[in-house]
Amino acid sequence: MSLKFHWFLPTNGGDGRHVVGGGHGVNPGQAGRPADVPYLTQVARAAEDNGFDAALTPTGAWCEDAWLSTAMLSQTTDRLKFLVAFRPGVVAPYLAAQMAGTFQNLSGGRLLLNVVTGGESHEQRMYGDFLDKNERYERCGEFLEIVRRLWTGEIVDFAGEHLSVENAQLSQIPNPIPDIYFGGSSPAAGKVAAEHADVYLTWGEPPSAVAEKIAWIRGLAEAAGRGPDDRPIRFGIRMHVITRDTAEEAWAEADRLLQGIDPESIKRVQEGLRRSESEGQRRMLDLHSGSTADLEIYPNVWAGVGLVRGGAGTALVGSHEQVADRIAEYADLGIDEFVLSAYPHLEGAYWFGEGVLPILAERGLWKYDGPQRLHSSAVPFASVGSR
Repeated sequence: MSLKFHWFLPTNGGDGRHVVGGGHGVNPGQAGRPADVPYLTQVARAAEDNGFDAALTPTGAWCEDAWLSTAMLSQTTDRLKFLVAFRPGVVAPYLAAQMAGTFQNLSGGRLLLNVVTGGESHEQRMYGDFLDKNERYERCGEFLEIVRRLWTGEIVDFAGEHLSVENAQLSQIPNPIPDIYFGGSSPAAGKVAAEHADVYLTWGEPPSAVAEKIAWIRGLAEAAGRGPDDRPIRFGIRMHVITRDTAEEAWAEADRLLQGIDPESIKRVQEGLRRSESEGQRRMLDLHSGSTADLEIYPNVWAGVGLVRGGAGTALVGSHEQVADRIAEYADLGIDEFVLSAYPHLEGAYWFGEGVLPILAERGLWKYDGPQRLHSSAVPFASVGSR
């Protein structure tokens, strides 16, 4: 068993030593470090050097464009893959299939795709998309069917409720075909995930809730005709992480982040997030109900990030051993991949890469797949005369 670990590129307002908010239509506020190519390159190379497989890049009106950002960063990194989030309602299926083929082939196979249907109607309308939530999921299913058929080289004729193509054939077949990551907690989302996702992503919740989601999606996948031998669906989780040499240090950092969040900001952001149409966002809000009390909702699982940030709102907090224990617990439930982040993302990649990943490697849960690291002596000519 070898788990996969992915990092996050903070193109959603930048990065800093405090929680950078935003998401689901909420203004991200000010960050200390800009989301520019030099800084994002530092984050991406830190992830690459520490053994992360890919970097998730978000999508939305509050973000830099994920396709363009990652295309630039693919030229400043060597091996790191990019988990590009995109919305099928704002890109035609043929164009999206072509873009994916170009990205995959020119980057050397470093593309993964996170399909985000879009949870906020007011934001979708900014892009010219006026379908309601259920219609967006219907369209997303049609979109993924067209794109997958194009990726096989098939000549596609398709006339759906929302999308149609005629005599469509793709020249830029991606090699390999990128995995589709997909999340969502509503019945409409579950249906699309069961039929089309390679990896179902959930935001971090207590293990019992995650186990229920896994069972739900597995049941839907079986009902859709996807057996264990027919492109079995895998599972991933999206969380933040605060890991330190000791538990005391980690919780002190969580407390420092919490002290940097003023009550007025919490109130403003929570009011905005409660207008969200996203079932997953509602579940995140229910973990803390806008209160700073009782934020440790499960041992080493902290809901403080979600006070001012939309989307993934929980963090693993503890010593390196404790964080590794929680990861192992989620893995026992069936989680194969972990999409992580920290504040700041640059230093956080090293805290996790140097602190937690070696422990998981010792336990046989993770294997470093990068090039062999060469360690030279710190003392020049130390070996001279030793024989």
